[in-house]
Amino acid sequence: MNAQREFHTASTLANGKVFVTGGYNAGGFLSSAELYNPSTGTWTTTGSMNTARIYDTACILANGSVLVAGGQSSSSNVNSAELYNPSTGTWAITGSMNAVRYYHTATTLANGLVLVAGGYGTGSSYLNSAELYNPSTGTWTIAGN
Repeated sequence: MNAQREFHTASTLANGKVFVTGGYNAGGFLSSAELYNPSTGTWTTTGSMNTARIYDTACILANGSVLVAGGQSSSSNVNSAELYNPSTGTWAITGSMNAVRYYHTATTLANGLVLVAGGYGTGSSYLNSAELYNPSTGTWTIAGN
């Protein structure tokens, strides 16, 4: 990798490249992102997130973009979410989750929605709540406990 990092995410894109984003190193929280090409064994930098974050999740959506949600940034827990477009290497802010959460899970469902569940919330409280992200509308809805 071009940047030392821990607490980052890694996702395999449709083109086979591995997308690594966020994390932390001696310089602090990272917003940077990189692509690993397994065919050539090389790393290249790509667009940076709007919010540096750790302990977040990353999911590949049906259209090939990557949803990064939640996490922690500069010692505050966040509910913000961003979309990475692999075709352009750019990020766009999308709707924020209803709850602040980090150390949560995220799964892309067969119907294209993303289920985010659990994690820690405000004040490091354990969460049993879940939310659904709709990529068509960029909105989140509560999915129960």
